[in-house]
Amino acid sequence: MNAFPYRVPVLSDGHVHTRYCHHASGEMEEYVRCAIDKGLQEICFLEHMEAGIHYFESTWLSEADFDIYFAEGKRLQETYRKSIRVLLGVEVGYSPDHAEELLQRLGQRQWDRIGVSYHFMANPDGGHHLNIVSRKEENIRAVSQAGCEKVLDNYFETLTEAVHTLPGTVLCHLDAALRFQPDCSIDHRRLAQIRTLLAAVKKNNMSLEINTSGFPIRGEQFPADFILEEAAAWGIPFLAGSDAHKPEDVGREFQRLQNN
Repeated sequence: MNAFPYRVPVLSDGHVHTRYCHHASGEMEEYVRCAIDKGLQEICFLEHMEAGIHYFESTWLSEADFDIYFAEGKRLQETYRKSIRVLLGVEVGYSPDHAEELLQRLGQRQWDRIGVSYHFMANPDGGHHLNIVSRKEENIRAVSQAGCEKVLDNYFETLTEAVHTLPGTVLCHLDAALRFQPDCSIDHRRLAQIRTLLAAVKKNNMSLEINTSGFPIRGEQFPADFILEEAAAWGIPFLAGSDAHKPEDVGREFQRLQNN
């Protein structure tokens, strides 16, 4: 295996979900123990926050959930302080019409990391939001009907706005949108929009996540190599994240990110 061409802190998993988001499994402590077993020095929980989303299920935390999350996280920080550093972060799904609500909620807590993403797009035909990162057949059909080019234009424009609006510290899985749409892809034709987005990341002193959940999905990390090359040229730092949704996925495929 060739060495990864960029420096990435592979002893830290910066993107982990638990049962609190309602679409992952496992307790926080199980993830911490798996991270320790795999020799990691740091784990960052990055639980979902959304606002104003109309959807047929909840795939994010309520404020009551975040209260429990922080209480348990603080306990784990103390319990495992001699073995691993435990960070409590949030993955904010941006909603342009609810930006002030998101800012207000973010300001109520002390986060170790704020990830920025965009999962739900308003449906042009009305009804519940389009989940543009979902593998569920009903979501795949709805996004396909909306049109690949239209969805991607909205995705990059909105994600760039999110980077400028939110107090983010890392941009998550940049090109993961439409990852389950067989007839759609994010390639060099989107380079102008990607460069605009990366310029915003650089201006706001953010990092770019290298998300290893891409390897089992498409044989390559999120984002693609050509995007990482552009980000490296901007001097944007990289962080590794497994996007684990079950404990055993902590640190998955991190060996592919080693550069020595």
